[in-house]
Amino acid sequence: MDNYPNFYIVLLVVVSKQYFSSMIAKWTNWRSALAIAAICIVSVTIFYSNYLAKKIAKEEREKIEQWAEAVRTNSDPNVTETNLTGKILAENSQDIPILLVTEKDSLLDYRNLDSTKIMSDKKYLSTQITTLKSLHQPIEWKNPLDSNQINRVYYGESKLLNEVRYYPIVQLIVLALFIIIIAIAQRTNYRSTQNQLWAGMAKETAHQLGTPVSSLQGWLEMLKEIPGNEKTVPEIEKDIQRLLLITDRFGKIGSKPSLEEKNIIEQINYMVDYIKRRAGAKVLFEVNTNNETDIPAMISPPLFDWVIENLLKNALDSMDGKGKITVLIKDEASQILIDVTDTGKGISKQNLRKVFKPGFTTKKRGWGLGLSLSKRIIEQYHQGE
Repeated sequence: MDNYPNFYIVLLVVVSKQYFSSMIAKWTNWRSALAIAAICIVSVTIFYSNYLAKKIAKEEREKIEQWAEAVRTNSDPNVTETNLTGKILAENSQDIPILLVTEKDSLLDYRNLDSTKIMSDKKYLSTQITTLKSLHQPIEWKNPLDSNQINRVYYGESKLLNEVRYYPIVQLIVLALFIIIIAIAQRTNYRSTQNQLWAGMAKETAHQLGTPVSSLQGWLEMLKEIPGNEKTVPEIEKDIQRLLLITDRFGKIGSKPSLEEKNIIEQINYMVDYIKRRAGAKVLFEVNTNNETDIPAMISPPLFDWVIENLLKNALDSMDGKGKITVLIKDEASQILIDVTDTGKGISKQNLRKVFKPGFTTKKRGWGLGLSLSKRIIEQYHQGE
């Protein structure tokens, strides 16, 4: 029964990690399904819009051919003008830019173009001919009054056809914005849930540690009264103090800790000394303060020490028992820069973006929480980076 609280903590961490992994998998599947659905919608829309555009373009071509035939018939002195040709000339050219020119690009007639420019600006006419020529093959026929002259009809596209062509792009933009909004909302909710999960796990861990630590403190007081424990008691007391520190750290996760003004150099030197005692003789430590002795800052000492400890432990783990760890402390105008470097194997490029994600680790042992918690402590509680 004495081991029950510790077993409960391990079980809680395992269940929480499995739950967290399940959340990540669900989020990934949901995002993939959304992306596939969006691609399908856009693909179908583009296909159907393209089909409609081709159909409208074909109908407009037929209208322009009828209009050209009506113009040719109307200009033929041997053919009497009918109501049909007049109706075709009036209706078939609506909303479609048309230029009727000779083979030398001399203007004969036009529809749905700027009347003030086309008669006075040759450059405008030339530009319109080039533009319409690039859109469609012209319709040609010999002038009934002059067999050596060829008339040509250049035409553009109606507003309806242009709208149909550009509709998929507009829809794609709207859909992209919709997906982005949903993704941002989902990510915000995901992060909120993630924060609650880790904060809850940390507080539960602190709660579970509280009972056995209190019991150990009681047993320690009894051991102090028994002769012969003078060497043992101080070591046990150190371990209990360490457990109390860990409990305090976990208890502060998820709630706003009180900040105190502390000397950053002293805080970091304390943690460097702590890690140095647990490192081998082949690992060298150097703290470079740029000749500063006192750099005050508002921090939560237990949480700040936790960050430095995590960084130093990661540096130590990467060196396989030998190398050098350097801590640079620089007091800048608006911030304090703390740079922890080591001579270890480093981090691969593909893992740089993953190192702060909860659960990510390259070690055979470990939960991958150290850097994630460190980042959260610095950003959320100390307004740093």
